[in-house]
Amino acid sequence: MGTMDLGIYSFVETRRDPHTGQPFELERTFADMLEQGERADRVGLDVFGLGEHHRPDYAVSAPAVALAAVAGRTKRIKLSSAVTVLSSDDPVRVYQQFATLDLLSGHRAEIMVGRGSFIESYPLFGLSLDDYDALFAEKLELLLKIRAEARVAWNGAHRPPLGGQGVYPRTRADLPIWIAVGGTPQSVVRAGTLGLPLALAIIGGDPVRFVPLAELYAEASQRGGHPKERQKLSINGHGFIAPTRQEAVDAFFPTYAEAMTRIGKERGWPPLSKAQFEAGMGPHGHLFVGTPDDAIAKIKRLKAHFKLDRYVMQMHVGPVDQAALLRSIELFANAVGPAVRD
Repeated sequence: MGTMDLGIYSFVETRRDPHTGQPFELERTFADMLEQGERADRVGLDVFGLGEHHRPDYAVSAPAVALAAVAGRTKRIKLSSAVTVLSSDDPVRVYQQFATLDLLSGHRAEIMVGRGSFIESYPLFGLSLDDYDALFAEKLELLLKIRAEARVAWNGAHRPPLGGQGVYPRTRADLPIWIAVGGTPQSVVRAGTLGLPLALAIIGGDPVRFVPLAELYAEASQRGGHPKERQKLSINGHGFIAPTRQEAVDAFFPTYAEAMTRIGKERGWPPLSKAQFEAGMGPHGHLFVGTPDDAIAKIKRLKAHFKLDRYVMQMHVGPVDQAALLRSIELFANAVGPAVRD
């Protein structure tokens, strides 16, 4: 196994008017996003990801467009969606957009596909949630076919057929396509069976409880006849780094608690308490919040239990202070990176 990748990803949280709940200062939000990507590249992180959402609390509905802007400000960092909601998109357009990004950026693009943890895109694009699983399976099959073949003959239930039309522009045949999962065993098996890299989002509980899913992925990959070097695992989670634990808590907790409580209210969860947050910060918790030494210990614990190729941290949960966020990025690269990479 080579050197482990480290990176950050963001849903690009908006600032919202306290009276109307509508986003404002979006130009500043996007300027901050560009500065974060530029800083991550400059300090030597390996991956910068942006998520797709169709809600007022997140600014990016078109990750490839936003990542293209980041590409123009960066030199070496990999540029990934985190995620592309493939179920509600057209695989032809997804391929075209990311092939274009790949060519513009010097072959730094990646696609991370998922079904989405929010459902707004389904009615927005006229799709039924009854087809939630079938849409993803069919569209992933088509996306992989387009990656492999310039002219595609294909027929499915959820999109008009293709009769050999060309899909352009073409880029490298191994344009990375990751499958992002939140813990569904069927999705893990799908990634392994298809020989695709797996991104496992862990946003609650002890990360070690996900080891059986990593083992299931390896078994499915082996049964699918894929060599071990095709098995790649990323763990994606929440974290924030500061010189002291108190500074990390002060910067991260208020916006994290507000965001998780707001989302939880939609899903019938109780408000996030400070005690729950502190439990998540504990040595076996899912929150990588604290000093560089705290993050180092937690990432080393992951490496002791998983065959880990990548760890990607979501530092931007809620509208975190930009100066503190940039400092967190620098500490992640300069203080944590050398201690945890192979």
